[in-house]
Amino acid sequence: MAMNPSPIPKPQTHHPKPTRLHSIPSQSLQPTKPTSHNFTNLNQNFKLKVQSAEARPLNVPLIAPFTIASSRIERVENAAIRVELTDGSVGWGEAPVLPFVTAEDQGIALEMANEVCMVMGSWEELRLGDVLREIGAVLQGHEFASVRAGMEMAIIDAAAQSSCIPLWRLFGGVSNTITTDITIPIVSAESAANLALKYRRQGFATLKLKVGKDLNADIQVLEAIRLVYPDCEFILDANEGYTATEALEVLQILQGSDSVMSQTMDHEIITKCIADVGVTPILFEQPVAKDDFEGLGHVSRVAREKFGVPVAADESCRCISDAKRIAEGNLADVINIKLAKSGVVEALEIIELAIASGLQLMIGGMVETRLAMGFAGHLAAGMGCFRFSPFCIFPHITFLFASLLFEFVVMTMILESAWARYIDLDTPLLLSEDPVSGGYEVFDAVYKFRNSRGHGGSLCWDNPK
Repeated sequence: MAMNPSPIPKPQTHHPKPTRLHSIPSQSLQPTKPTSHNFTNLNQNFKLKVQSAEARPLNVPLIAPFTIASSRIERVENAAIRVELTDGSVGWGEAPVLPFVTAEDQGIALEMANEVCMVMGSWEELRLGDVLREIGAVLQGHEFASVRAGMEMAIIDAAAQSSCIPLWRLFGGVSNTITTDITIPIVSAESAANLALKYRRQGFATLKLKVGKDLNADIQVLEAIRLVYPDCEFILDANEGYTATEALEVLQILQGSDSVMSQTMDHEIITKCIADVGVTPILFEQPVAKDDFEGLGHVSRVAREKFGVPVAADESCRCISDAKRIAEGNLADVINIKLAKSGVVEALEIIELAIASGLQLMIGGMVETRLAMGFAGHLAAGMGCFRFSPFCIFPHITFLFASLLFEFVVMTMILESAWARYIDLDTPLLLSEDPVSGGYEVFDAVYKFRNSRGHGGSLCWDNPK
């Protein structure tokens, strides 16, 4: 069905100026087991009726082009979703669109979202869980995962608004702060060094480096960054760009050995890097093609056993069946949760499976505004399970010792947010404009979520339906 939604008015041309804040106390200081108990209760008991709903384009330029191994974009072209309940509560969602990653483009996302919005208005009063099931029945599978995520965000936000509860409390209330990394896209070595120096001054302890397009150039970038920011922690994200052999070569080089150097690599570059780099990433994300599960498992085993580096599955984990395959085959140490890959409801199922299987969790996103990224941040803060643990690297630790150490680590991590290594919710910081009013507060790498109802953020729309 063709739709011609009205565009969102041009947002304010400024970015919220971050303020240096080295330590923000969490409102929850007791170690709490990750849970979505409040969300389950709301699903089962809260009834709602949709008064109106609509989707509109959400277009925001980036400060600079964002290049990864599989795509390059210059602006966000997502779909924003507004849902109003009969009691006047309004919820907001965002369906992120990323070429070659999400199945939908902006046109499809808007068309499908508006179809569902029109149908929702005809539904009788239903429990929240029933509404989410109806949305999932219409927007099935990976083909419409991003639209499903945006619709689920909006309806959950509206329910939380009506129930007077912040999303971070709805998802467990473990904490109201998170600490994010920040991404350096594929750029020249000089540009990467300048960005690393900038982020060092802003207080980002962890840099996420996009690699996988050119192996020699990747090594030069890593060397340039280490020269200006020698004590940073970093995540490598290949976005499917390497073969299994190339991925292991990178780790070998970084740790100072050329024993597996391939014929395709520049010997002069490698010799210099072996002498100068000598570092270990805290995570290696999606090193191989998404369907190369054999390669993923091989890289994970060697990276874990030989280099002490955990490997994360991102593009390889798009749904609960992918997560089961990864867990059962021990194909990765970490699963990267992105709401746009699976939707909110299925993401919660993947989280539960990962925890039960002893896998670590990372949370990230596409290129998103503070609408979608704020929702993911509320979920990460509330559940508290997206934090580094030594057990993914040292699984042989005895259960008793692991349990005692776990309690200590959890308390330490809650008291000191800098331990939150696997949170990658930075893309709003890469946008030249911020269209979202309200929402979380930004203190450099630290996001603090308020006690506002629901998400706390909104867009300014003329004449919403």
